[in-house]
Amino acid sequence: MTLVLLVRHGLTATTGNVLTGWTPGISLDDRGRQQAGALAARLAPLRLDAIVSSPLERCAETAEAVAAAGDGRPASVLRDERLGECHYGEWTGQPLKRLAREPLWRVVQAHPGAARFPGEDGESIMDMQHRAVSAIRDWNARLGDRATYLVCSHGDVIKSVIVDSLGMHIDMLQRIQVDPCSLTAIRYTPLRPFLLRMNDTGGGVDGLARPEPARSRAAARRETDAAVGGGAGG
Repeated sequence: MTLVLLVRHGLTATTGNVLTGWTPGISLDDRGRQQAGALAARLAPLRLDAIVSSPLERCAETAEAVAAAGDGRPASVLRDERLGECHYGEWTGQPLKRLAREPLWRVVQAHPGAARFPGEDGESIMDMQHRAVSAIRDWNARLGDRATYLVCSHGDVIKSVIVDSLGMHIDMLQRIQVDPCSLTAIRYTPLRPFLLRMNDTGGGVDGLARPEPARSRAAARRETDAAVGGGAGG
């Protein structure tokens, strides 16, 4: 079972006001740095086999705060462009209030699977999901089925991975909320993923500690099976 911890970057001066996209040089503000520090303290008890980040500054800074906290953390943060923000094309750097008046806005809201952002470098939401999920699957295979690792990325990217983990259509994307510096945990098994936490912004992480390896085929099967009736937790 590979456990993936998905973290959205902390707040920046433009979060919630401007569609920053791949604009360079956007760093965490004071609030974002505080959020990253609080998240790092929460995650300190967990052993992490790798920390992977979007190459954009706001994610790298959040990931580096996590890497600096706790014992046995990886020496460096790995960067993966496939986990970078959606390429919003001509929408990049535009105020959200203005974009909300564009006809494409309603498509993004109600039918994101049909949305492609304008401009030569504009990306479709489906293409964004494909590259992000492919990156997660590649890291799962590279790190192995006993690994616990963290990925720091962006709101829409994380939502697209959650949608995939639940076997939902991409058009369900906008029914999910992912706040700055929130934690989402997905356990990947050979049969299916299990969404353990979503948009978690507080509380302990004891329930995410790595379990002892399964000692029998029956125990290994139970790790993959869903808990009929809801289970006892953990």
